[in-house]
Amino acid sequence: MKPPRLFQILLVLVASLCVPVSAKPALPVLAGAVLVEPATAEPLPLAIFDFQTADRALEKKGAEVGVLLSAYLSGRPDVFLVERQEVEKILGEQELGLSGTVTAETAARVGALVGARILVTGRVFETGGKGYLVAKVIGTETGRVFGAMTTTPDLAKLDAPVAELAEKIGAIVAAQSSVFAAKVESPAVRIERLKKTVAGKVLPPVLVRIPEQHLARPVIDPAAQTELMKVFSDVGFEVLTAAQAADRTDVATITGEAFSEFGLRRGNLVSCRARVEIVMKDGSGKLLAADRQMDVAVDVAEHIAGKKALESAALKLADRLVPQLAR
Repeated sequence: MKPPRLFQILLVLVASLCVPVSAKPALPVLAGAVLVEPATAEPLPLAIFDFQTADRALEKKGAEVGVLLSAYLSGRPDVFLVERQEVEKILGEQELGLSGTVTAETAARVGALVGARILVTGRVFETGGKGYLVAKVIGTETGRVFGAMTTTPDLAKLDAPVAELAEKIGAIVAAQSSVFAAKVESPAVRIERLKKTVAGKVLPPVLVRIPEQHLARPVIDPAAQTELMKVFSDVGFEVLTAAQAADRTDVATITGEAFSEFGLRRGNLVSCRARVEIVMKDGSGKLLAADRQMDVAVDVAEHIAGKKALESAALKLADRLVPQLAR
């Protein structure tokens, strides 16, 4: 008798922890014809759209493929699926139709709207007496596109071909997760890059005040404010408290607000969306920048996911604010 799936997963995790660091491959491994790269630490949020078709007779098949793919992929532990109802709701509010919306060029915009880092779309068509299901797996951050296809002699029976297609898509996501995700700078590398942008320039004192909320409740440790203060301090700015800045006229101020909110839950994982809005002024009160950033993060704890999303949004803002503030 096979051991329960949860027990199998635990065995794999324990085995992986016991592998010496030196035994882990440092380079991508070639498995057959597929380049397998090290997976990211957490599942990437994935959204599935109805497949398109130019044949009126197959009009309902595109939606059926989307529903079946969602059902099959939702059972994979390495896939964090964005709810289809949420995708349709968000795109509907933006007055975007599902058909024709998702291309490699629009993937970043759509991914930001629905909170997904991977999008799956495709086409259903019939030719030569055979049905074809062709999927595109698109990375919203990198623009990378991978394809998968299955065929069937009878499009009236979609269960088997969609199950096969789901396996192929799952394999692509597992093998290419590091390709879909944008390369993330380490904190040290980011600080060194920002230091180079302000080298030789005058750095004014900075005051950062960005209160934040999660689920309509104020929080005691504002993550976006803390992250921006740390970046400015590490780069070389003098970061002041409100009391220290009270009697000074040379202090640049960064004020605004931030919030995070629950996205969705899939198994033990929770996603949260966050938005940070800021206004930056110099010591005379002159407006230097008005900016905003949204981001999404996943964790096993809701509030930690919210914090991670806020931190990520703040780091992206810092990349734009630091060069603007240095004179």
